[in-house]
Amino acid sequence: MDEKIEKLTAELLAKNPQMSVGRAQVWVELLWSDFESTAAKAGYDYRGAEYTEKLVRQLIASYGDKLHAFAGRNPKYIHLLDASDDMVQ
Repeated sequence: MDEKIEKLTAELLAKNPQMSVGRAQVWVELLWSDFESTAAKAGYDYRGAEYTEKLVRQLIASYGDKLHAFAGRNPKYIHLLDASDDMVQ
């Protein structure tokens, strides 16, 4: 799974070059775990890492360049913007 996270992190960095590697990886891991935990809470059967990877890839393609704006408006994710020195200038 680490390889999948690394690939998705690279895709997010390509979509949003303002992010640092660490920040992008946190986002990928958050999207991954949020999807899996939400699906589990809703009672859906586990569809595997490939399915989750595909979904996270779609989210990155659609929203990767806007994640920092989303986090700024959502208190649940505001801590992801807290470290201003973490962003690439």
